[in-house]
Order: sequence, then C-alpha cells, then structure tokens
Amino acid sequence: MTLSVCALALGLTVTACSSDSSDDAAGNDAGTAISHIHGVEIDPKDDALYVATHNGIYTPDGEGRPQLVGERKDDFMGFTLGKSGAFLASGHPAPGRDAPHNLGLIESTDTGRSWKEKSLGGEVDFHSLEYAHDTVYGYDSTNGLLRVSADGVRWDDRASLTAVDIAVSPEDPDTVLATTQQGLVRSTDGGDAFGAAAEPVLAFVSWPEAASLYGVDPAGALRVSADGGKTWSSRGTVPGGAPQALTAVDAKRLVVASQDGVYESRDGGKTFDRTMEVAGEEH
Repeated sequence: MTLSVCALALGLTVTACSSDSSDDAAGNDAGTAISHIHGVEIDPKDDALYVATHNGIYTPDGEGRPQLVGERKDDFMGFTLGKSGAFLASGHPAPGRDAPHNLGLIESTDTGRSWKEKSLGGEVDFHSLEYAHDTVYGYDSTNGLLRVSADGVRWDDRASLTAVDIAVSPEDPDTVLATTQQGLVRSTDGGDAFGAAAEPVLAFVSWPEAASLYGVDPAGALRVSADGGKTWSSRGTVPGGAPQALTAVDAKRLVVASQDGVYESRDGGKTFDRTMEVAGEEH
C-alpha cells in the first residue's frame, strides 16, 4: 500500500464517528455478532477480554461469542484501564437515552456494568485514552487537541492535532506518540508540541514496555520498534482484515480487533488465535 493510499484510509478512520447507533442497536444481546470496535483491553484482575464497541462493552462467552456487559449500549469510543483497573471511556449515549451527546470521561469500577461521569460531560468525545504514570492522556476529537489529567477531573489542554490513536512511553511521561494521516508524530514535552510526521503511517499504536512499541497500519501490517519508534521491524499482517483496535499487554502479548474477530498473540505478533467472533461492517 502506498503512502497516499494509507493516508486516505487513515483519514477515513479519523473522521468516521457517528452517534447514531440505530443501525446496530437491534439484535446485539449476549452471544450475537457485533461491529465497530473502538478499543480492546485485558483486565489484569481476571485476565478477561473486554471490547468497546459502537453499542456497548462486550466480553467473550465460553465459545468466543460476544456477550454484552451490563445494560448500556452506548457508543464507547476511547477506552482504557485506569487506576486499580477501573474502566475509563468516552463516546456517545445510545439512541433514546437521556444523556449529553458527548459523554466526556466516564468511569466504571465494576468492569463495565455501571458507569459514572468523571468530567467534561456534554463537552468532549475522547477517541483515544491512555493511562500511564498515574495520568490520563486523552485525544479530544471534538476540539482536536490532546488533554492531560492527573485525576480525570481537572484537565490541561495541550497541542492541537488531528489524530487517531495515542501512546505514552512507559518510561517517560513527557514522550507521547500520535498517529496521523501524514505519519507518526512525537512529543517530548508531555504533548505541548509535536514534531514533524515520520513514516510509517500507522492507524494504532501501543507501548507496553520501553523496547516494545507496537504499531499496525490501516492495511493490517504489524510492526514493532525497540527504540521508541525511530526504526521499525515487520511482524507480518494481523488476521481478519483492516484493524480496528490494538492493545499490547506486554512485550509478547497483543490483542488486535479486526473486521471478523478479536485476535490474541502470545509471541509478539508472530501468530494469532481468535478469541472473540465479530461480524459486521468495519468502523
């Protein structure tokens, strides 16, 4: 895939965000197909997989079928694990639910069964959230800027940019990466400013350990960097079509959502096994 084609695909990912969940609201109870995945996480307390989608949080049942967690079928956009494993998310309410169009930052302390607003309700839709160094980093897609908070309540506004995903160095809280249409951009001052874009063009990035930065491009090509994104090595292509989300738990364990499923690797992306079925259109 050429750089221009990659940029086009990434551009579609940047702009695709609909608060109208009517096309997905029906027929998505426990054990049914889901689509439009926005985030994947492994809960360290029980090693369970949780998947944030266009219409709720899901976890696989014993046969790998998606099972709705709780009752809320909101459009969960940004999704990450915060302090003590609390779920942090953002997005839009399900059709007909009495809530602000933009949910701001919301939190669940019971693995997604119930949620409460922490901040910015009605103001912000975070499309990417990261928790590192006891700090929440969020890409505010509503206003096109990076925001940073020590408590999830009071926020500092940082640089303006158009991004899909962000990652924070596990060693340095001031080193922040963001994926853009032009390529990967880097900040070394906590997100106050970002440098020029550099190849490769990536859709999603995840940085669990200093020498293990993972990235996947819009076509599904998986790469890993041992030097914080200065150079990259190829790890082949993730299964299932175009990627929708990426989380690296550690240097070897990866979870990738693609068009037909959620896949897990235990060997740094060399091989994958499908852990949850997915069917539907790509987000």
